Amino acid sequence: MFIADYSAKNIYDEMFSNEGFPRKSYDFVKTKMESLGGIELLKRSSSAERALMSLGITFTLYGDGGEQERIMPFDVIPRIVPSEEWISIEKGLKQRILALNLFLNDIYGEQKILKDKIIPRDIIESSTGFLKQCIGLKPPKDIWIHITGTDLVRDGAGAFHVLEDNLRCPSGVSYVLENREVMKRTFPELFEKLNIRQVYDYPYHLRSMLENLTDVSDPVIAVWTPGVYNSAYYEHSFLAQKMGVYLVEGSDLVVENHKVYMKTTKGLRKVDVVYRRIDDTFMDPSSFREDSLLGVKGIFEAYKRGNVALANAPGTGVADDKVIYSYVPKIIKYYLGEDSIIPNVPTYLCSEDSDLKYVLDNIHNLVVKAANGAGGYGMIIGPKSSKQEQEDFKELIKADPRNYIAQPVLNLSTVPTLISDKIESRHVDLRPFILYGKDIYVMPGGLTRVALRKGSLVVNSSQGGGSKDTWVLG
Repeated sequence: MFIADYSAKNIYDEMFSNEGFPRKSYDFVKTKMESLGGIELLKRSSSAERALMSLGITFTLYGDGGEQERIMPFDVIPRIVPSEEWISIEKGLKQRILALNLFLNDIYGEQKILKDKIIPRDIIESSTGFLKQCIGLKPPKDIWIHITGTDLVRDGAGAFHVLEDNLRCPSGVSYVLENREVMKRTFPELFEKLNIRQVYDYPYHLRSMLENLTDVSDPVIAVWTPGVYNSAYYEHSFLAQKMGVYLVEGSDLVVENHKVYMKTTKGLRKVDVVYRRIDDTFMDPSSFREDSLLGVKGIFEAYKRGNVALANAPGTGVADDKVIYSYVPKIIKYYLGEDSIIPNVPTYLCSEDSDLKYVLDNIHNLVVKAANGAGGYGMIIGPKSSKQEQEDFKELIKADPRNYIAQPVLNLSTVPTLISDKIESRHVDLRPFILYGKDIYVMPGGLTRVALRKGSLVVNSSQGGGSKDTWVLG
């Protein structure tokens, strides 16, 4: 079953070389799974799926058919990253987050990078993530980006690239933690044999980072969720429970005398730190969107006065604008004097006349994305699209060039994946999670998302993708 049904020619495969030999990091896993046989592997896969369903790990999919509560599909064949590769990834992620934090401090402060014309001012000021209300803001400990999920992909040669940064409300870490627990139950013999780095302590690191944002001893911490109808509500409640902190909605909070309080059965209780899972502009109707029913009036002013800490800081969205993404190598060079350890994917800016012409002439060969799109929406994959779709998308680009970027179609790496009763190659990406507190912590692993549709390059759960456990070998 394992070898006979598997082929990954002309693509970088995580388990097999182009010659068909297993990579060293996968030797034991391949041997063990082959020894189990197809029937036993399918039984264990079904058992893992039942375990995840019983845990209730769901996300909400919104579409023409209304809201649908779904279990993210899970594949039991792990994605393995050798320790020597992880050392470079970890170093590169720390470099990137450090530089982006300095960038945010600057553009909401002295704006030296704009004055030195490293990035055009209009690119920053036209970003929907740039909030003028945050100019002059000084977040606690000068940290803007506390929680990051950076999407990485391998190209056809096996080299890692940063596909995009997620700096506002990155999600998916609950799947990482639950996937690991299920895998340990499904394949205990693999965990006994292999030195797989642990991820279970992420909630401890997350809480420690949040505590670091205030000088209050034994601070009151809350996870702020938009509510049960949010697509990531499971994760919000999961993390609050794991950290032993409060889970609140906007209706549970009130601001008095520029301080934030939580309503309890015993009266109001002051809140010191809020891990918010709500978008910037919905956070406070008195400072941002007046029509927000999710926000708390006055919380932004309380934050500016230093009476409450927020993670992530408001205004971080400008740094994960896909147009700003293209400038990150220059940002790293400007603030750190270093070359990027993990390179970007080559990117064309439709706001540049020469790039725009190239994109319009070659859209059939490119991936074009909206600058602030997410979840696999607001994009077109040229080779997978029709002529009419291409023409329609060209009109969107021409109507608002600033809002679009384009990239070559990367032949993403593959990992063997159990599809029905066969093992086939499927494309994957990787989202490691990074915490910036007293120091920078990178979870050893992350969320490997897998495109379950044959030939698809779109790994998002909203587009039919699933996930795998990611093993970083020690």
